[in-house]
Amino acid sequence: MTAIAGCRACGCARLEAVLSLGDMPLVNVLLDDVNEKADRFPLDVVRCPRCTLVQITETIPPDLLFREYAYFSSFSDTFLAHARAFAARMRAELELGPGSLVIEAASNDGYLLRFFAEEGIPVLGIEPARNVAAVASGHGIETVPEFLNAEVARTIVANRSRRADLVVANNVLAHVADLHGFVGALATLVGDTGLISVEVPHVCELIDRVEFDTIYHEHLCYFSLTALVRLFAEHALTVVDVEPLLVHGGSLRVLARAGGSPSPAVAALLEREEKWGVEHGPRYQEFASTVESLRKSIGSTVRDLVAAGERVAGYGAAAKAVVLLNTCGLDRSVVDYVVDRNPYKQGKFLPGVRIPVRSPDALLETRPGFVIIFVWNVATEVIEQQRPYLQGGGHFVIPVPELRVVA
Repeated sequence: MTAIAGCRACGCARLEAVLSLGDMPLVNVLLDDVNEKADRFPLDVVRCPRCTLVQITETIPPDLLFREYAYFSSFSDTFLAHARAFAARMRAELELGPGSLVIEAASNDGYLLRFFAEEGIPVLGIEPARNVAAVASGHGIETVPEFLNAEVARTIVANRSRRADLVVANNVLAHVADLHGFVGALATLVGDTGLISVEVPHVCELIDRVEFDTIYHEHLCYFSLTALVRLFAEHALTVVDVEPLLVHGGSLRVLARAGGSPSPAVAALLEREEKWGVEHGPRYQEFASTVESLRKSIGSTVRDLVAAGERVAGYGAAAKAVVLLNTCGLDRSVVDYVVDRNPYKQGKFLPGVRIPVRSPDALLETRPGFVIIFVWNVATEVIEQQRPYLQGGGHFVIPVPELRVVA
């Protein structure tokens, strides 16, 4: 673990404190045994007054975080539908075909690239988690099991003797310590004519919706469009369009290329961010106090339910669950278990709180009175899948952005 000496984007050493979540375990390193101890690391958020980038102060070595990974994108119907729609749009707008090339950085199990490959479009994934890359390769998606950097990008261009028509980097830029090395690699892959599509959670939405549970060690940075435009400009890339998305509690899809001009949507969002206060400290200071109030509310509500004789379980053994449970002080003495559709997680235990992970079948087998939906960003999907649980008298608790119960 190393602490940053200055902003990851512009190097400014005068960073302003935003929020501290204390010492937190690594959220995707699930435990094999209930007695296994999880290492903890400081989790502190700061903002750069020069370029507006919000970031955490500590960097965990990426080999520790990502070489073996528990998250598989294809287990979410919501994300699959999101990927399918994006692929269809890009195929049409860029007129992609058998002579094209689509590359994705952090391609996970190939959940997105498969929608291009099914239409006969050549694809290449770059995925550092070797267990996940192997799954993608097994599904016929050629995947390089490495972190994207300048050398990897140059090797791919040399081996293919061409640049990519489209390079996708969804929900990965926030994971990158060397922002300039990564964005430079994207620029290498597309050259002068290709398009880069990047999706990142929007820091303004994170703060407005009190999404403190999306802050963890894998997420080094939390972006505004203001910060992204400045970062991409350092690599002669123009943000030519931007689209707000609902996924992950509010994200941005940013399109960039060498040359070109920003669309009206870019100018409009930059203006909205300025009015929101992205350049100033007070908005972030309010966030810290709101998080503290919500954290206390969640913890006391769940403990009161248990004290009243109710059984409480959870849905989604996700990173958000680990952060929320640890931050609110809710361990296996309060929450019986958490269910997850991903068999890779079943039979393991959440770090820090040692809560067991089971199959969703457990909800109907044991009938807990209340189930906390930790994956609140796909709550609609979860509720629909678990309709028999609700019809049997169960209740879902959605904790963010404010605590509410669905019966």
